[in-house]
Amino acid sequence: MVKLGDWVKDEVTGCEGVAMSRHIYLYGCERFSIQPPMDKDGKVPDLLAFDKPQLKVITEQYIKVEAPATSLAQRPSGGPKRNMPLSRET
Repeated sequence: MVKLGDWVKDEVTGCEGVAMSRHIYLYGCERFSIQPPMDKDGKVPDLLAFDKPQLKVITEQYIKVEAPATSLAQRPSGGPKRNMPLSRET
């Protein structure tokens, strides 16, 4: 069972990396976007997407992922913080 934050390996191509996002398509296809590690020149490669059945978990919770807020009331609004002045007086 692949989870976000796991270090996984694609058994077809041999590509390894961290499972960064999960995609479920209309007719049930499930894919994961994998972030490979930096190359020897220090460049970060683009994310690569693979079908879930061809991924093998190498290390569980390679990156610890916290569960998102379950309701809209628990999520930050992104607006101004309470008790903050909206403008600066000079």
